[in-house]
Amino acid sequence: MKHVEIIVPCFNEAEVLELFLSETEKVTGALTDYRFSYIFVDDGSRDGTLALLRKLSQENPRVHYLSFSRNFGKEAAMYAGLSHSTGDLVAVMDADLQHPPALLPQMLKEIEAGHDCAAACRSSREGEKGLRSFFSGLFYRFSNSLSEVKMPQNAVDYRLMTRQMVDAILQLSEVERFSKGIFVWVGFDTVWIPYENVERPLGQSKWRFRSLLKYAVDGITSFTTKPLKLIRNVGLVLFIISLIYILITLVKTLIMGVDVPGYASLLCVQLFLGGTLQLSLGIVGEYIAHIYLEAKDRPIYLLKERDGGLAEYPREKKL
Repeated sequence: MKHVEIIVPCFNEAEVLELFLSETEKVTGALTDYRFSYIFVDDGSRDGTLALLRKLSQENPRVHYLSFSRNFGKEAAMYAGLSHSTGDLVAVMDADLQHPPALLPQMLKEIEAGHDCAAACRSSREGEKGLRSFFSGLFYRFSNSLSEVKMPQNAVDYRLMTRQMVDAILQLSEVERFSKGIFVWVGFDTVWIPYENVERPLGQSKWRFRSLLKYAVDGITSFTTKPLKLIRNVGLVLFIISLIYILITLVKTLIMGVDVPGYASLLCVQLFLGGTLQLSLGIVGEYIAHIYLEAKDRPIYLLKERDGGLAEYPREKKL
């Protein structure tokens, strides 16, 4: 009987945790050929999430939990869950039930058919705010055009993976993580399962536009250096244009004398070049920030508490 572990990152999800476990147990209970367990990862929640996880762990022997010393982010929570997993198959799901548990049987069938990973992607974003959907689609198109790591449109973190694929993912231990890209980068045979967008039954999304924007920038700069090459090419083009403009101005001055008019055009050129320079420095700064954070070699997360059913991961640093 294969052991399937379900990793569930949690940040202030006390409202929905019991419903999530109940709905998921309905599905897993019917899959009698597999043994299921859960690893909930409390990402520094400020509500009653940790207290509820303690209670669920005592009531249900299949429920295990990790609790961070503070909020390290969903990426760190997924990494922590994967690093503590020992199952033959490992799934990653959100606690808000926007990742339908009903897909698990189909995912298991795909794995048994020989695939290394069965991953979900939304066939539509119905019910989501229009502006958020627009920027999400823009991110995927822009990221795929720049990077060799091609992510399917509307891909989500919901997936079921073999032990071999999980072990491969854990070899990528960078601090600034972008799991959607990592899942694709490691390769392995992945089949995509479309599903209709599901709204949260309880609570509110913890993602804000600012955090999503940072997440998108991290995703792009983590898997491609093309923005740096783009800066180089833009700089070369501007340099050539500047030389041509200087030559034209010099010839015009020698033939027609000093021409005072042109203040507006000169100001426009200066503003354009100044803005381009600032944008270029910002892009370079993003890459330098990645180098800075990785060079520190700090742990991806710090644990404050865990239940006794989980093995200690060697990279943990206790407080």
